[in-house]
Amino acid sequence: MKEVFGSPGKKSGLILRIGQCVFAAASIAVMASASGFSTTTAFCYLIASMGLQVLWSFGLVCLDIHALRFNKDLHTNIIVSLFVVGDWVTATLSLAAACSSAGVMVLFTRDTNICRVDANLSCDMFQISIAFAFAAWFLLAISSYVMFWLVASI
Repeated sequence: MKEVFGSPGKKSGLILRIGQCVFAAASIAVMASASGFSTTTAFCYLIASMGLQVLWSFGLVCLDIHALRFNKDLHTNIIVSLFVVGDWVTATLSLAAACSSAGVMVLFTRDTNICRVDANLSCDMFQISIAFAFAAWFLLAISSYVMFWLVASI
């Protein structure tokens, strides 16, 4: 099997998974610390989606560390197929959450000017959280793409 950037059990894969986990956790932390996030369903969905991504990525970080530490091969049909399904599901949910939250922010800032009217909303914090969510999704999209090519090569 070819050595692909971001493969499970490799240092590049570990770096991708750590990045996903860090950006998703940062998105959750920033959104949860912002006042008024719970009034919008899209923001709550973003926290739930990023929470799932943190759990998925952290589990794979632990698996990658174990594989690197004990020199295990994670390129079996079952493991790669599981990675593909998990990555694609979490990538779809993360993209949907980030896009819906971004749409709500466009509504808040440009269409209705709610951010100017309501001082209780932390619109800048919402935007930072959404940017972190898109960064986490981008890293997950890279992993999903790599897993797709790995499953095709097995």
